[in-house]
Amino acid sequence: MLYYLFDFLEKQFDLMGASVFRFISFRAGMAALISLVISIFFGKKLINMLRRFQMGESIRDLGLEGQMEKAGTPTMGGIIIIASITIPTLLFAQVGNIYVILLLVTCLWMGLIGFADDYLKKKKKNKDGLAGHFKIIGQVAIGLVVGLVMVFHPDVAIPELGGTGFADSGSIVTTIPFVKNNEFQYDWLLPQFLEGYTWLVYVLAVIFIITAVSNASNLTDGLDGLAGGLSAIIGLTLVVFAYMSGNAVFADYLNIAFIPNSGELVIFGAAFVGACIGFLWFNSYPAQVFMGDTGSLSLGATIAVFALVIRKELLIPVLCGVFFIETISVMIQVSYFKYTKKKYGEGRRVFLMSPLHHHYQKKGWHEAKIVTRFWTSGILLAIITLATLKLR
Repeated sequence: MLYYLFDFLEKQFDLMGASVFRFISFRAGMAALISLVISIFFGKKLINMLRRFQMGESIRDLGLEGQMEKAGTPTMGGIIIIASITIPTLLFAQVGNIYVILLLVTCLWMGLIGFADDYLKKKKKNKDGLAGHFKIIGQVAIGLVVGLVMVFHPDVAIPELGGTGFADSGSIVTTIPFVKNNEFQYDWLLPQFLEGYTWLVYVLAVIFIITAVSNASNLTDGLDGLAGGLSAIIGLTLVVFAYMSGNAVFADYLNIAFIPNSGELVIFGAAFVGACIGFLWFNSYPAQVFMGDTGSLSLGATIAVFALVIRKELLIPVLCGVFFIETISVMIQVSYFKYTKKKYGEGRRVFLMSPLHHHYQKKGWHEAKIVTRFWTSGILLAIITLATLKLR
């Protein structure tokens, strides 16, 4: 909103200094700063409010060190993150930008689903929370919206590679990491006589990606500061990609896809990173508040949509590698347990406990040590992801 205000003041009254709002770097810096201010200075008030409403975490004893000490810690702290993302974005981004709209809608929608789940668990004492099929419906719904908008909305630009056509008009494309001239068209997945249904394949892919990443983020949110810190690392990496892809000069120099109007995502991304870092003020060990499903589902889905709109969805397994490994560890554990129970009559385990971070807790690692090492792994994966800008 401030962008439009200062743009008006500059054009109508030649207001000195108003032109600074035209610069993405300035607005991104302000968005990050305001996001930090909101999360840090208003976070404590929200935590106290959650305590008054008795929105404390109920802990099931799994035999993990320090676990029962967390009982009663306020949850639903994801509200802090969502507010710290939304307010600076509305203030400093061009809110009419279709990509910004998609990310805001995703963040708020999945936050609402997570909020409903947390509310039912804590306030209504329903241990199962929101039924699983309702979560899936919510994820599919936002995936459907994002997919259809990306295919059919006129403001969604077809990327261009090196100033030449990156794809034929109307093609649904993305980029392949570590490959020169790394164009990938979704219609390659279908025989020629079915190419008219490429949009359907893409929409299904979008639904799968959003569902997978949001659930992976939810699984990873099991230790103080783990999901928040990893999300900040991932968000910062996506900001770099958005800035490069939205700048014709940098895109041409790096020979990557130029995506018109995607530069505004830098402002959203800066607010996203600022919100995650600000939340760590209260969520780092020992946590004063947990983000709950309100935060974890929203963060995961937002990361997925961010990657999709800058055509980097094929990098998600690398960039979100820790989320991916955490999810795989659960799948392996459950599958192997069921297999051995059927074969031997007794279920056996690959890990001491899943997700993977609990395995290391069972081995006696301190929670802070696990989180730090997972953050380090996330940084290494982010560097590998950024290397795809040049290593092709």
